[in-house]
Amino acid sequence: MTSLFPLLRPAIFALDAETAHKSTIRLLSCLPAGAPPALDPMLSVSVAGLNFSNPIGLAAGFDKDAQVPRQMLGMGFGFVEVGTLTPLPQTGNPRPRLFRLKEDEAVINRMGFNNGGQMEALQRLQRIKGKSGIIGVNIGANKDATDRIKDYATGVRNMAGVASYLTINISSPNTPGLRALQDRGALEELLAGVMAARAEVAGDKGPPVFLKVAPDLEPADIDDIVAVGLAQKLDALIVSNTTITRPPLHSALAAEAGGLSGAPLHDLALQRLKDFRAASGGELALIAAGGISTGAQAYARIRAGASLVQLYSALVYHGPGLASRICAELKTLLTRDGFANISQAIGR
Repeated sequence: MTSLFPLLRPAIFALDAETAHKSTIRLLSCLPAGAPPALDPMLSVSVAGLNFSNPIGLAAGFDKDAQVPRQMLGMGFGFVEVGTLTPLPQTGNPRPRLFRLKEDEAVINRMGFNNGGQMEALQRLQRIKGKSGIIGVNIGANKDATDRIKDYATGVRNMAGVASYLTINISSPNTPGLRALQDRGALEELLAGVMAARAEVAGDKGPPVFLKVAPDLEPADIDDIVAVGLAQKLDALIVSNTTITRPPLHSALAAEAGGLSGAPLHDLALQRLKDFRAASGGELALIAAGGISTGAQAYARIRAGASLVQLYSALVYHGPGLASRICAELKTLLTRDGFANISQAIGR
């Protein structure tokens, strides 16, 4: 499929974005499960007790219902994050809700956590447990939940047994009020509830917990998130999700509501990564996301303090071979700069 992408792209782009995505997932599900990438001595890195064969991950949103994680690992990703998964199935926001901004190599989405629910995905992940590489599970709250913190705790209980790590997603702009959980008091309560739920079902052997944050934060927000994360022994921060801001864009679809991702997010996401690195002093592992499509961009995030990077929107424009290409470019850059392993470049 990797080599066929240039031929398939015109047909894919002839479909509306959501139909094209669903068709891609169906096609991938028909392919045999690939083997995860072999451990690469130059690119391997350890985060939160997990050994990643390479630092390039697939961000949540691509494989919402855990239908093709092994196929994506087989395309060179060092790890795959499925979801966002909510306790109960939900349809999400009305269509159209996903837009390609081709002139900007960007995407705007207002999906609203559409997914088949955690129980459906749990069955799929149970069938492949122990047969694949690192698969993280991104969990969220249902839109109509009266107690969203309870929803996150439920997600931890449901998914802890099949997740290499759990990501607490409070950064989507498409569920009203969700980003309010980034406020200090709410975040303290949320992470306390999450950690208690993990201890309840897995004791001290539960999966690491990551927190995904938005790029649209003020300096005081960043300081508060870091302080709470360190106090609650959070394992890593994912910086960042989509933005509701609008840098200069060329597409006629630029005014669509929702979260913007892809190339225009690059500068903002890089700056937020630097901000979190400065605020944490390197005491909290960071995972970079947002606007990454080349080895040089991934390398810049690593030099700015990220231990891992994630991508998604860039796949729309560059195809499924992107992870392997970035890994090859990273090795060239590491060799140029005299690093024997990528961990030596983190924050340098």
